[in-house]
Amino acid sequence: MTRITRRAFAAAAPLALVAGKALAAPAPAAPPPASPWPDATALAARIRAGELTAAEAVETAIRRAEALQGTLNFIVNSDFDRALAKVKAGTPMGPFGGVPFLVKDLVDYKGLPTRGGSQAARSAAAAKVQAPNCDAFDRAGLVVLGKSATPEFGFLPTTEPIATGLTRNPWDLTRSSGGSSGGSAVAVAAGIVPAAHATDGGGSIRIPSSHCGLFGLKPSRGRIADFEGKAGITDVGVEHVVTRSVRDSAALFALTEDTAPRASFPPMGLVTAPAKRRLRVGVLLENGMGHSPSPQVVAATDAAVKLVAGLGHHIEYTHLPYEGAQFIQDFLLLWANGAVRDIEDAANATGRAPSEADFEPFSLGLVEMARKAGPTALGPVLQRLTADVLAYDTWFPAHQFDVVLSPVLSSGPPLLGEVGPRVPFDTLVSRLFEYVGYTPIHNLAGAPSMSVPLYWTEGGLPIGTMFSARAGNERTLFELAYELEAARPWAQRIPPVHA
Repeated sequence: MTRITRRAFAAAAPLALVAGKALAAPAPAAPPPASPWPDATALAARIRAGELTAAEAVETAIRRAEALQGTLNFIVNSDFDRALAKVKAGTPMGPFGGVPFLVKDLVDYKGLPTRGGSQAARSAAAAKVQAPNCDAFDRAGLVVLGKSATPEFGFLPTTEPIATGLTRNPWDLTRSSGGSSGGSAVAVAAGIVPAAHATDGGGSIRIPSSHCGLFGLKPSRGRIADFEGKAGITDVGVEHVVTRSVRDSAALFALTEDTAPRASFPPMGLVTAPAKRRLRVGVLLENGMGHSPSPQVVAATDAAVKLVAGLGHHIEYTHLPYEGAQFIQDFLLLWANGAVRDIEDAANATGRAPSEADFEPFSLGLVEMARKAGPTALGPVLQRLTADVLAYDTWFPAHQFDVVLSPVLSSGPPLLGEVGPRVPFDTLVSRLFEYVGYTPIHNLAGAPSMSVPLYWTEGGLPIGTMFSARAGNERTLFELAYELEAARPWAQRIPPVHA
């Protein structure tokens, strides 16, 4: 594979720990099934035991990144020299001291520019402050190697930004890695780093986890502390990580959840094992348009249902408790109004009017959609979305569901270009309505949801299964995830393109 020099390579959204909180190594969780690479928990343990140094762990990750960047294109801004200087000065303090890591290029990390996958930010200066969750990652001892690729402003469910090029799926280089946390997912799936930062404003943790064969949990709104408190349905974005093992996700969740007195939820702490309680699981198959997903996704969902039932959980088929097609249209208009703010801010920073010289056609199309609808359209949209959120929340007690099982998406990883930013706007919107209909409700409802890699097609492509709960019920999901990981292991699976 193409190897690039470090010099050429360099040219080429938050949870916070309570200040002063002591960080210790995570309590032992059951190790995941055998994997070709240690997960973050195992790698940190090896460093603490003296089996290898933090510098060796970071140097190995950098070599792997340099070897695979030209093929996969997952990093948009490297920070190798600073990472090496950090570990050569000694093992960083914290339970994950010395473990290599990436931060998604939608949030600020001190010393690196935040470009958000946009040409408009190509001259952005290095950040002088950073997101609170990045402070938490630093205190945990993680060593940031750079910024991972994202679509422009995280708008699309595929990582194909015009500014930095296609991020390719290591399971099939012709296919999408998903988005918007595609660069992070690719780096973890290919064995470059064991865990990476991710954000989710409409499925952006779960979608790339599904396409790349990873575990990805989207937390509840407010579970992870941000710069500002989040309470309303328009606060759709949350942050966490993508990992290969459940225990890594659970440990980083426990280290970064908000434990302040006014936190949205009582602290959950570290989940280390499955529960004995059997769950009532609702099964949803049709997408937001009321259509059945692709045959491969149907097969993946059926296999997951059989697995869950075989573990003794109660299964009941169900349907969306709200009108799915209207919901998707309303969510897109809400998304478009957010795009107006993002693009206006970016345009003000450049001093230029928005144009295709700085922004992608899809992004400009969202702005035009919002302007055509007018400011009065948002009121009825928010009323309907608020009713949809209530319907989602009451869906669980009405049927006594603990969890709802569904596809993550209507298809497996699409070919690169099928849902990319250069597709004509109306055509792309039509494709997105069909493709992404399962994930956005959890962002509006502030509810936790996870993609679990339980199925691979005959052609070797991963297809995740989504499990979702009511707000604040991450413990139920983590406990179920541990059980699924033990029953149908995935960590031993490696993509054709890997470290």
